[in-house]
Amino acid sequence: MLRLLPQSADPNLLVGFDTRDDAGVYLLPDGKALVQTVDFFTPIVDDPYAYGAIAAANALSDVYAMGGVPLTVLNIACFAPDLAPPDVWAAILQGAFDKTTEAGAAVVGGHTVEDREPKFGMAVTGLVDPARVFSNANAKPGDRIFLTKPLGTGILTTAAKCDAIGPDSMAEAIASMSYLNREAMEAGQRVGCRCATDITGFGLAGHLANIARASGVEIQLSGAALPAFPQVRELTEAGHNPGGAGRNRTALGELLRVEAGVPEWIQNLVVDPQTSGGLALFCVEDPGIGVEIGHVMDGGVPGIVLAK
Repeated sequence: MLRLLPQSADPNLLVGFDTRDDAGVYLLPDGKALVQTVDFFTPIVDDPYAYGAIAAANALSDVYAMGGVPLTVLNIACFAPDLAPPDVWAAILQGAFDKTTEAGAAVVGGHTVEDREPKFGMAVTGLVDPARVFSNANAKPGDRIFLTKPLGTGILTTAAKCDAIGPDSMAEAIASMSYLNREAMEAGQRVGCRCATDITGFGLAGHLANIARASGVEIQLSGAALPAFPQVRELTEAGHNPGGAGRNRTALGELLRVEAGVPEWIQNLVVDPQTSGGLALFCVEDPGIGVEIGHVMDGGVPGIVLAK
């Protein structure tokens, strides 16, 4: 679909949709740059306050993934007033408001439409130094890759729908999904990171493949190094894999190359669609946060090599 759309010729557009980055970046007359993004989704947890907080953290994360700082947000709400009492919808908005305030940004308004299937999210505007943007096109051979949150939220939330996990397991996932990626962004900026992405719906392999294509590099991942929530291995082996994981793997095609001996559960993990996942920081120097999961190779064919 995107191939059918013309690309903007505006010289002030520093990052558009052609590199599949997490947000757009637009140069302002004063030399600073705007970061703009929008994201919303259906509920993935039962608690309305937690849903609002997760949705906010997820939308704010796109600004952090570009190296920026959020300034303002606009709520996007698709609610049907007769499906739940007003305090349920208010709890969603309160969770989002509290998370936005934690990020140091301001809620300036929003828009609501009636919808029988609830959806909530935000449009977020931030600022970034144009010389310090994290872009998908900036990965270089020799970069080490650090992932700042564990993987497996898609598997856990799928299992929760079948009552296959208890509240403690979901509480850990909710805490992770609600946690802002601000600290990860700041750590990346301190060590001169110039390439990053947040891991969300396309899964780890999908988002790193966007970097591989935009930067023209081959990325090697160590399956054994990938951090995952407890129970994820047994849950994915028991078949609690979201439908989006299969679609992600199909979409990757030959961009994902799996070496012999990689366990099937690891192959499922790298395509598991995440909600409000961590940042993957591409740095030469250890940023002091997250787990090192791979590196950018010298030469090779653009794509992802998943090793044991």
